[in-house]
Order: sequence, then structure tokens, then C-alpha cells
Amino acid sequence: MLQALHIKNVVLIEQLSLEFTNGLSALTGETGAGKSILLDSLGLALGARGDAGLVRRGSNQASVTAEFDISPDHPVYDVLKEQDILCDGTLILRRVLNDDGRSKAYVNDETVSIGFLKTIGELLVDIHGQFETYGLLNPSTHRIVLDQFSGNSPFLSDSSVAFRKWRDAEILLAEAEEQAARAMENESYIRDCVEELREVSPVEGEELSLVEKKKQIQHVDALRECYALVGEALGGEQGADILIGQAWKNLERHADKIGSDISGLIEDLNGASENIQQACRKLDQLASALNIDLNLEEIEDRLYALRALARKHHCAVDDLPCLFEELSVKLEMVDGQEDVLRQLRLKVEESKEKYRLCAIKLHERRKSAAQQIDKVINSELKPLKLDKSVFETSVELCHSETAWGAYGFDDVRFLVATNASSDTAPVLESLNKIASGGEMARFMLALKVVLADSAPYSGVFVFDEIDTGIGGATASAVGGRLAKLAEKHQVMVVTHSPQVASVAGHHWMVSKSGGRTTITPLKGQSRQEEIARMLSGAEISSEARAAAARLLDTG
Repeated sequence: MLQALHIKNVVLIEQLSLEFTNGLSALTGETGAGKSILLDSLGLALGARGDAGLVRRGSNQASVTAEFDISPDHPVYDVLKEQDILCDGTLILRRVLNDDGRSKAYVNDETVSIGFLKTIGELLVDIHGQFETYGLLNPSTHRIVLDQFSGNSPFLSDSSVAFRKWRDAEILLAEAEEQAARAMENESYIRDCVEELREVSPVEGEELSLVEKKKQIQHVDALRECYALVGEALGGEQGADILIGQAWKNLERHADKIGSDISGLIEDLNGASENIQQACRKLDQLASALNIDLNLEEIEDRLYALRALARKHHCAVDDLPCLFEELSVKLEMVDGQEDVLRQLRLKVEESKEKYRLCAIKLHERRKSAAQQIDKVINSELKPLKLDKSVFETSVELCHSETAWGAYGFDDVRFLVATNASSDTAPVLESLNKIASGGEMARFMLALKVVLADSAPYSGVFVFDEIDTGIGGATASAVGGRLAKLAEKHQVMVVTHSPQVASVAGHHWMVSKSGGRTTITPLKGQSRQEEIARMLSGAEISSEARAAAARLLDTG
């Protein structure tokens, strides 16, 4: 709800503060008094284009501040959150316009762009004639409005979830196909590498083992001679083992002559003998290993094959077994890729069909709701002097999948024929093709009255030119529908019609004196005088006052 509007140095307004309440507020006054200035000022605060001509003569700067009370469910919170702007339920929009045409915008004292201010303004207030590209004149909003009217929220949620799953499945398939394509490009190379590695069958640690065997073969004669000499020294006829045995026997034979305990010495000799015998056994094992049939040429060929393969793959010889395993896994993936792709394609088709069923359900509900809304709106047109007009909601399937979305695949348009004839089919056009400003305003009023109950949150509506070219019963019908709209929304109307002004809950009079515009709240007698003036003109008769009293009584 718009709570207050503070205007400073805008055209004829030096300084003005207005406070607003819920319901229907009427602004009246003589032509040229400055009613349009009020709308221009509000438009500035909402992000409308600024013109240096709006700055009051003699001033270098104009400013307008609009204060709003925001309900907790209002979508403006989502937009504010994107810009990290805090809002505790009170939203203050401010616009400062310099005399050179440059301007600055603020939301809750945070500097913002004019574009962002306009985005906020479009969510808060619907000013007919100010934001022609917004609201019901913008075809992109028609589907949203129809869905609100038909209560499609849960069905939209189902469609959105199904659409997201379908798109996610398509993304997974596309990624898998891309990976498969890359794998297929290298398939021949990978397959050749795997076969080559399988043929060589590298073993971890094999290179070091082969190098050691090669050294043994190259020095086998020297090693055999070495082992023979060592064996003779340890276990030959004059070897260490024989000599230790002889020493042990001599000690044992003369033990009684030595006199002292030599058992410890004998044990040491026995231990030495055992160590020498163990060394001889190990030496025999080394010598036996030299008797294996080792072919130096085979070892060198094996080393060459392993090292050539390692150079080809830019890795160490010891890494070849791991490389073989990795390439084998890749080859298995390539061979099994078609099965994976087949499953993913099936998933895409299944999720697409689920989405299509959700979208068809939405389409059927929209077609049904379109008939209902057409019937109700067309019944509203005749009392508003739009009896030659026909309203029709077009719900068409979009066959191109590129146009499908989370909301389904319908193209929804509100169409109108303003000069329909019973003899020929009406020529339907977009709402913004209505030429007359008065007809357009009344048409918008009819739509908004019908849609008021389905609106997700309370809004602010401003009407101008709504009573152009009408009077009597038609003006009374306009006033009645404005009052009905004001039951749920805050409504402001700039009017020359006494019938419209009389039904307003709040009445403001705009007047100009001494080059300045003032706005005065009217109640009781002063309001009756203004209604009488609107009925009779400058010369207010007793009959006009009586008629004004009757209008206020019935209003």
C-alpha cells in the first residue's frame, strides 16, 4: 500500500506531503490545476523517465519520495534480496532530478539504478498510461494472470519439476554423447595400445630384476671363480672349518693338562664352526643360481621392448602395468558406451513424456479458464459503454520445443475487438491496439475487477482518463467497479466525473493559485461543494448541491 508521497520542487508544486489509506481515493479539480503533476511525481518515484522540465522554475533540483507498506507475501522481497537491500515491511523509493536532466535513485536509502527503481515500481504500482509495457498490456503477463485466475499453482509446480528433470536428462545425455564422441575418436589408438601392452605383459619391478640378471650373466665366470675360492677357504681340505675342528680336538685332548676351565673357549669354537657351515650353504645357493640357463640376448630384447613402450607412452617402465589397466578400463567404457547412451536416451524420452502430460493438463485447465474469464469480462463491458467490444483469451500450443518452458507450452494472449458486429466475425487484436485512452482505461478496469480476487497479493492501481466521454449510468458503473476493485486493492483515480468521485472513500481536490498547485483533502460540506461544481461548473446552483448530496448518499 502507498502510505505517503512527498513532493518537492516539481513543476508548480513547491513542497507537498500526502498520506494515503486503503480503498478508493479520487483526485478532482479543474482542468489545468495540476492533477497530472501528481501522477508525474509518482511516476518519477517509480522509475519513469525523468525530464528536466519537471524541475520547478527557480530550483536546481526536484525530489519525490514514495513510502510503501509491503505485505509479507509480496514478490518485491525477492527482487530486493537480489540487490542485498533490507526491508522490514516499509519500502521507501526516492528520486532526485536535477535541472540538467540527470537523476539519482534510492531504495531504502541505498543507491540503485533507474532501471532497478523501475523494476521495483512496476511491482508496486500499476499506473495506467505510465508503464504501457507492463501489466496487462504486456502479452508476457497474460499467461501468469490466467494461471492466477484458474488456480494453477500446484499444476505449475508439477510442470516445473517435470521440465527440470527433462532438461537435466538432456544435459546428461549431451555430456555422455560428447564423451562418447571423444572416446570413439581415440578408440582405434586405445585398442592398439591395449593389444600392444597385453602382448608385452609388463610386470611391476621387472626392469630392475632384468638389469640384475644381466649383470650376473656378464660376470658369471668371475663370480664362479670367486665362489670357488671362497668355498675352498671356508670348507676345503685346508679350509677354516677343518682348521677350527683340529683346534677343538687339540684343546680337548690336552684339557686335563691346561688345568683351567676351557668350556667357554670350546663353545666359541663350536659356534664359529656352525657359522662357517651356514656361510658355506649360502655360498652354495649363490653358486647354484649361476647354473640357471640365462640368455643375455633374451634379457636385452625384453629390456628393449619394455623401455621402447615406456618411451612411447612417456612414462617409466614401472608405470606400464598401471597404464595397461587404465587403457583397458577406457576400452571397456567405449565398448559399453552404447548401452549407457541407450539408457540415457530412454530416460530423456520418459522424462519428456512426463513433462508433456503435465503441460497438457495445464493447457486443458487454461482452455477451460479462458472460457470462464471471457464470459465474465464480456459481461462487464456493456455497462462500461464498451458494448461493441469483444474480449477473447487465446490459448495456443507452441509446437516448437524451443518455446517450451517450466510453465508448459502455451502461448496465452488477451485479445479484443472494439467494433464487433453480429454480422461478421470480430477482428481480434492485442489490448494495446485500443486507440481511445478512455476505452483502454475502462477495459483495463473490467479486467482488473474480474482478476482482483485471484491476485496473489494486494496491489496499488492508478487510473486516469477512465471517464473520458462517458456520463450518467456508465459513469456510475465505472465508479461501482472502481469501488469493487478497491475492496482488495488500493485504488486511485483522477476523474472529472461526479458519479465516480462520489463513490470514493477518500477525496482530494487539486487546485492552482498564484502559480502553485495545492492538494486538499475533502470531507462533508467541502466535498459536496466540489461534487456540485463538477455537476454544474463554476456557477454552483442549489439544484447541483442537492444532486451532489444525493450522489454522496447513494455512493
